[in-house]
Amino acid sequence: MGDVAMTVPVLRAFAEQYPKVQLTVLTKPFFRPFFRDIPNVEVFSAEINGQHKGVFGLWKLAKQLKKRNFDVVADLHNVLRSKILKFFFFGKRVVQINKGRQEKRALVNGQHFQQLKTTHQRYVDVFEKLGFRVDLSQPTFPRKANISPKYLDIIGTDNQPWIGVAPFAAFSGKMYPIHLMTTVLEKLAQTHKVILFGAGNKESNTLESIASSLNNVVNLAGRLSLEEEMDIISNLDLMISMDSGNAHIAAMLGVKVITVWGVTHPYAGFLPFHHDMDSAVLANRTKFPKIPTSVYGNKMPAGYELAMATITPDQIIKKAQEFL
Repeated sequence: MGDVAMTVPVLRAFAEQYPKVQLTVLTKPFFRPFFRDIPNVEVFSAEINGQHKGVFGLWKLAKQLKKRNFDVVADLHNVLRSKILKFFFFGKRVVQINKGRQEKRALVNGQHFQQLKTTHQRYVDVFEKLGFRVDLSQPTFPRKANISPKYLDIIGTDNQPWIGVAPFAAFSGKMYPIHLMTTVLEKLAQTHKVILFGAGNKESNTLESIASSLNNVVNLAGRLSLEEEMDIISNLDLMISMDSGNAHIAAMLGVKVITVWGVTHPYAGFLPFHHDMDSAVLANRTKFPKIPTSVYGNKMPAGYELAMATITPDQIIKKAQEFL
């Protein structure tokens, strides 16, 4: 989810700077709402579990896309599926993203601990190779969305600032311990409306039990479609998120984001759009020198499950107060 959300500010800048160029975005049906307000963008759904499954399905997809008479292809994903599509697009110019795998490997191995090129810049590089310079220095963002009365009733309409909190991530090494996060929520909820975001099932149950024990905290996990979630996030004054998709959704909507990092690190290039290192709260790398243990957080050396706990609730609370 995060990778797709990170393309949005780049495509918005492209559409504004090249208004006569038609963009067709190929993505999974779930992600259509991400592109809802970008001019000159048509979304084509890749049904990879349906009619576009497997090599034959990709051949069918390529045939359907070629009917749109596109001129060039910007591959912002560079995975096996897009490489197969590239083969079926013979005769068309394709530029694939350079993900910097070698330098990311050096970062993870501890050979070079330094800021790598951001993912957003890597997307810009693809368009530049196709002859389109994209300037990200003065971004514009969509207006705050109207929120459905159903959710306004749940959240409340008092004048307190809204803080969104998304405490979950794909891997445990990227998740701030829930008991410490509860301390953060308790403090922030004294002066702000706190809205919890997450997926359904287990995440929703955990967040529901926290919300029911604290005043001024509302759980929306598992209740929202992606479009509804975007509507509410666009109205936040601040999002506090792990290194995960919600951080990038908030950033693409122009919302200030504080990210909390465990066994991953912003140097790999995944800071939210238009944010710098000052927006990140990091685990103690002196105590856990192998950070980042991987680019995406899926590797956990022995003992590193304690890395996130080196961040104190006060660090997050103080950062939130600074940002507000």
